[in-house]
Amino acid sequence: MKTFDELFAELTAKVASSDPDSGTVRLVEQGIHAIGKKVVEEASEVWMAAEHEGPERSAEEISQLLYHVQVLMIAKGISLDDVYQQL
Repeated sequence: MKTFDELFAELTAKVASSDPDSGTVRLVEQGIHAIGKKVVEEASEVWMAAEHEGPERSAEEISQLLYHVQVLMIAKGISLDDVYQQL
């Protein structure tokens, strides 16, 4: 189990390493448009899971949405502090 902040640190390190075997690195290299499409896709899957499936499946979809949002943040150079200032 990891926290939101721990995941962000992990993903930031992966992108900084430019590891060609990393799915996160490949996604960042595809650009904002590709990442944005994944965010929209995952958001709709969260909604459908919440409407039609149980809490466990909903949590799984939410975790995937959070991952893709963090990848988008990293690609745009947005830090956790930037987001926390808006909360």
